Amino acid sequence: MKHFIKYFSDDQTVRLDAFITERSPEMPYLNAARPAVIVCPGGGYQNCSDREAEPIALKYAAAGFQAFVLRYTVGKKAVFPTSLIDLGTAIKYVRDNAENLNVLPHKIAVCGFSAGGHLTASLGVYWNDPAVLAACGASERDLRPDLLILGYPVISTSWMENAGDYPRISGNPDDPAVYQKLNLHTAVTKDTPPTFLTHGVDDEAVPVRDSLKFAAALEAHDVPFELHVFSHGLHGYATADETTCDERWLDPALAEWIPLSIAWLKRNFEGGELGRPTEKAHYSSKW
Repeated sequence: MKHFIKYFSDDQTVRLDAFITERSPEMPYLNAARPAVIVCPGGGYQNCSDREAEPIALKYAAAGFQAFVLRYTVGKKAVFPTSLIDLGTAIKYVRDNAENLNVLPHKIAVCGFSAGGHLTASLGVYWNDPAVLAACGASERDLRPDLLILGYPVISTSWMENAGDYPRISGNPDDPAVYQKLNLHTAVTKDTPPTFLTHGVDDEAVPVRDSLKFAAALEAHDVPFELHVFSHGLHGYATADETTCDERWLDPALAEWIPLSIAWLKRNFEGGELGRPTEKAHYSSKW
């Protein structure tokens, strides 16, 4: 496996870590180009969590995907849509360099957690926004993720308001248009990519209703999705195993979200334009 870093900012704070399985004469059956997963860690748009970065990417790499971790703009500079433009730039880079990266350019999933889930879902609903396209120097086909994976995602502004971060993230708290844009469930359309969601009922930071709102919007627009709601899953459970967690999050049942998401990715990437399955939707929950 080859690891390298692509920087997208002069100060090297916005970066894409790539974990690429290279072609090998010893493994000719694995030499074909592969689907990819770009991981967006959480961290409240204040930082990028290490627990939701490389450990997640390496799970997908081990399952046969080319894996990437995006460290996007955080802190005072993370005014919407700055981080979204970072992610758009990253997915465009992967598509533009698909041959060298051994990636299938029409099979790229984006996976995000908490605030990184908000970022991922933002790309899912705003990939064709003219302002975002212009800022990324992209066409619509450059930016559309083929699939989304959302882990205990921030979908509405409730977390931002409760944490007092709405003015920082919005940049203009008095503008109703910005408020509307940050409530992502209201921006879902039929063109939003198929989505896998995982969330815990007892999430103490981001309520499970955020995932339920997004799932309801997907269903209303006939977008395929799979929703796994766990009876226990405190916020930030990441892999839910010893790789990233202490006893607060350790739960073998909860850790099953990763193999469930891998199976979902493989089913959706088996065929069909942009990874869209033929069935309307697949509902599932694990308790």
